Amino acid sequence: MKQTLFIVGARGAGKTTIGKLLAEALSYKFIDTDDSIQASSKMTISDLVEEHGWEYFRRVESQILKTVSQNECTISTGGGMVLSSENRHYMQQNGIVIYLQASAEVLIKRLSLNPENSQRPSLTGKSIIEEIKGILVEREPLYRECADFIVDASLATESIVSNIKAYILTQENKLI
Repeated sequence: MKQTLFIVGARGAGKTTIGKLLAEALSYKFIDTDDSIQASSKMTISDLVEEHGWEYFRRVESQILKTVSQNECTISTGGGMVLSSENRHYMQQNGIVIYLQASAEVLIKRLSLNPENSQRPSLTGKSIIEEIKGILVEREPLYRECADFIVDASLATESIVSNIKAYILTQENKLI
């Protein structure tokens, strides 16, 4: 049985990179919820948040999650997707949730190399170091709560994809 895979994790954990490679490895479709939000709103996330606020953005994000969900699909979610208990429940009920877990140090290093400011507006106005550490404290329990499988996002990309693929195939075999 083919699954819907939801990839969760903090900004910079590699959700889009891993999601694309995993989709290719499983012959699934790949969807990035942030890209879908930008396409449907015809605005960058930064502009959307600036114009309408975070609360509005989170509502749009929840709608997009349900709109894009389909079988044989790997969905890379925005880092804050797990903030809504409704989203966590939806992902758990409608697919397999993969958590790409990374330390604050790994995330800070990755974001410093590729900040993509227009894609990733500051949530707090704090420095990237303070922001990432604060976000992880808040979200780590939520990522863990909804995760079916947790992967160390600091591993080599090939290892991450291989570990997730092995887990997915094990789950599919249990359903047969």
